[in-house]
Amino acid sequence: MNIMIKPLKTAAGSRWQVRLGTHSVTLRSEAEARQFVSTLQARVNAPHALPVELQRAAG
Repeated sequence: MNIMIKPLKTAAGSRWQVRLGTHSVTLRSEAEARQFVSTLQARVNAPHALPVELQRAAG
């Protein structure tokens, strides 16, 4: 997954944008953006078990 963090200048002041492909999330600070990315990467990389019904169909 391609994840980018970049600063933004808005009428409301400085913001940070996290881009995930074509999706983006705007956050208030670089620290919040980096924490968001860290949490996202941990969740994406976590093991995910298939529901039992799918395991039966696949196996």
